[in-house]
Amino acid sequence: MKKFRGIAQKLYPYMRNKYVMTLLAFLVWMTFFDENSFISTVKNQMKLAEMEDERDHYLNEIAESSADLKLLQNDKDLLEKFAREKYLMKKDDEEIFVFSVED
Repeated sequence: MKKFRGIAQKLYPYMRNKYVMTLLAFLVWMTFFDENSFISTVKNQMKLAEMEDERDHYLNEIAESSADLKLLQNDKDLLEKFAREKYLMKKDDEEIFVFSVED
């Protein structure tokens, strides 16, 4: 208990200083309560990093789709294969059977 009193007696003059109290109040306010608090800034930075990853993913998807589109525009056989596999299209004299595998 004496050790605590020694620490408290050393800190007490600083606690009475209006500048230290103002700085402490400012830090508490900026950490927890302000709209632009440190906590919300960290959350926003994490969300930004996640959104940038998503953007990169979608840019890669767009690039792949553009490459596929160029191939499909130039090759009729590939276009027919794509339509049959992806959209289950068929010729007039054909029948399509779809098999699905359930785990």
